[in-house]
Amino acid sequence: MGDNKPKLSHKARRRWSLVILLIGLPVYIVAVVTVLNLIGHPPFLVELLVYVVLGVAWILPFKFVFQGVGQADPDNDEP
Repeated sequence: MGDNKPKLSHKARRRWSLVILLIGLPVYIVAVVTVLNLIGHPPFLVELLVYVVLGVAWILPFKFVFQGVGQADPDNDEP
């Protein structure tokens, strides 16, 4: 059972992380606020809980993209 998933290079993960943070996250925030405004304002604590849960949940599908982005490129042979 080998791991047949194609892996992103370090450079590609850095680029995708920027796209996700600069474009995807603002779009996600606007979508969440819009949906909560459409359904009405729940009590403050419920609304806060929804924002906290959704604020953490957005990163879960992209966890593999952000892993190791802040580290030096492992494929680079220079010290």
